[in-house]
Amino acid sequence: MGVALRSYGEPVSASAAVVTVPIPQLRTALVRALVRAGVAEDEAHLQAENLLEGDLRGHPSHGARRLPLLVERIHRGLVTSGVPPTMTWTTESVLEVDGRDGLGAVVAHQAIDEISDRARSTGIALACVRKAHHVGMLAPHVERIAQGGMIAIAMTTSEALVHPWGGTKALLGTNPLGIAIPTGRADAPFVLDMSTAAVSRGRILDHAERGLPLPPGWAVDDEGTPATDPATAQAISPFGGPKGFALGLALELLVAQLTQTEVGARVHGTLDATEPVTKGDVFLAVSLERLGIAMGGPDILGYLEELRGSSADPATPVLIPGDRARVARERHTRDGVHLSREVWEGVRRLADRKGSTT
Repeated sequence: MGVALRSYGEPVSASAAVVTVPIPQLRTALVRALVRAGVAEDEAHLQAENLLEGDLRGHPSHGARRLPLLVERIHRGLVTSGVPPTMTWTTESVLEVDGRDGLGAVVAHQAIDEISDRARSTGIALACVRKAHHVGMLAPHVERIAQGGMIAIAMTTSEALVHPWGGTKALLGTNPLGIAIPTGRADAPFVLDMSTAAVSRGRILDHAERGLPLPPGWAVDDEGTPATDPATAQAISPFGGPKGFALGLALELLVAQLTQTEVGARVHGTLDATEPVTKGDVFLAVSLERLGIAMGGPDILGYLEELRGSSADPATPVLIPGDRARVARERHTRDGVHLSREVWEGVRRLADRKGSTT
C-alpha cells in the first residue's frame, strides 16, 4: 500500500471485536484524555465534541479513532492549547486567522463565531484560516452557521491522497466541501459534506485489513492502472473522473490562495505525527436576514420532500445529502456508538494516563 494510504492510530478491521459505548461515557473519556495530554479543559470539551460528531454521524474516520494521533502531536509540541488564535479583519468582511498551531475544532469554532457575528451586520463574512489542526467533519461547522439563519460554505485542504485524472501519483488532497442552507426549520437545514475523492481513505484501509479486493475506480497503482489489490494502491481516484479532479483542484487552489498555505505533497499535519500543519481552511457565512432574503423560500422544505418522494421504490425514499448522517446521529445518541475494542481501549488508556508528558 502506498505511503500516503498507510493507517494512522489503531487500525480497525471487520473482524475486530466491536463494543457499544454510550455517548456520555465516550464524551467523558475523550475529555479526560485530552486534559491529561495537556489541553485546557474548555478546549478539551470543544475538541471532544468534534470527535464525537464523527462517530455520531457514522464517519468513524473523523471520530475517536483520531485521538491517539492527536495526542501524539500534542506530546511532540506540534499542537498547542491555551494559545488564542490571532484574528485580523483585513477588510470589513474578510477575517485572517493564524491558528498558531491550535486544535482545529477550537480555532474553527472561534473563527465561525467571529464571521457569524460580522455577517449579521455586513451580510457576508469570510474566514481564511491557517496553522490550525484537523477541523473534523465540515458538516457540524456549516450546520451551526445555518442554524443561525445563514448560508454556510466550508472548504479545507488535506494531505495528497488523490491522483489527477490520468495521473499516477497522489498530488491532491481529498479537499472536502461543506455547504449548509437554511430551510425555514432551524433543526433541519440542508447539509452537504463531501470530499472530492471517489472513496474515503478509511474504506481502502478497511478492505486491506479484511483482505478484500478494491472495486474498479477506487484507486490506481504506480503505473496508473486501476488497483484491485489494496497492497498496490498508490493513490485514491477522484470521484466522477475528470470532473471530480477539476473540482478537487479548484478547491485546492482556492483554499491555498485565500489562506496562503501549501498545495499538493507539501500539505502536512493531519495524518502524520511529525510535520507542522500546512493546510488551510475557509469558512463563509451569508446572512439572509441582512440581505433581505426570506429564509427557506421558495419552499425549500417542500422541494426536498418532493425529491425524497421521487424514488422508483416508494419503500426506499431518495436520500438527500445529510439524511443518512442525521438518522445515524439520532440512533447513536440513543443507543451509543460502535467502536472496535482496540479503539475504545486506546481511548481509555489515554484517559487513564497519569499526568501530561508535554
